Amino acid sequence: MAEHAVVGAEELAPGEHLVVELEGREIGVYNVDGDYYAYTNWCAHQSGPICEGSTSGLLEAEFDRETMRTTTSYGREGEIVACPWHGWEFDLVTGECHSRPGVKLISHEVRVEDGTLVVSV
Repeated sequence: MAEHAVVGAEELAPGEHLVVELEGREIGVYNVDGDYYAYTNWCAHQSGPICEGSTSGLLEAEFDRETMRTTTSYGREGEIVACPWHGWEFDLVTGECHSRPGVKLISHEVRVEDGTLVVSV
């Protein structure tokens, strides 16, 4: 694996991301609450540019069969990315698809070295 310095860590604020080209591949690098994640810019559904999608949170619902009521909650703001082509949502912390168990984004190791984000490809 090759390692690439991409940007100063202080230049990528929490909630921000950037897309860089490394070894002919587009890689999205995300800052999620001070932790960094990197993914190939490729959606597992139909090869869409996942890293061009918007980031948001997760709306979760729970149904109570006894009361026949549904409650919803919204959380994890900035931890979910949606593919701009068809809306498939992926968890930026784990890379997992929320609607398709076992489907994941292609991830890359990212670390901070001497104040610089270094991505392994």
